[in-house]
Amino acid sequence: MTTAGPAALVGVAADAALAVPGVTGLPPRLARRLAAAAVPARTYTTSRHAPPEAGVRAELATDGSGWRVEVRCSLAEGRRPLDVARDVHDRVRAALASRLAAAERVTVTVTVTRVAARDDRA
Repeated sequence: MTTAGPAALVGVAADAALAVPGVTGLPPRLARRLAAAAVPARTYTTSRHAPPEAGVRAELATDGSGWRVEVRCSLAEGRRPLDVARDVHDRVRAALASRLAAAERVTVTVTVTRVAARDDRA
């Protein structure tokens, strides 16, 4: 167990969330989408899709209460969104706990941004 920075925790959280059955993606926050739209796209050097980490935010709380991690995910139809969100929460929390020092606390918030029909996974 080791103390990690925000970038490392974001990657771990994204990998854990994407491993949950029913999660189709981690859409970026609106601010990131607007910033990307303001910059001319270079199709030869950038991807059309945001990296999975764009849907995860990790920050160390200023009051010393530990890490706060927000995961935004889109889901596929088929399982109850509440069950998938709980699974994402539990997997992300467990993955982060294994990366953090024992004394560090982590709070995980999961927001479901979309439930897509099976034939509409964009």
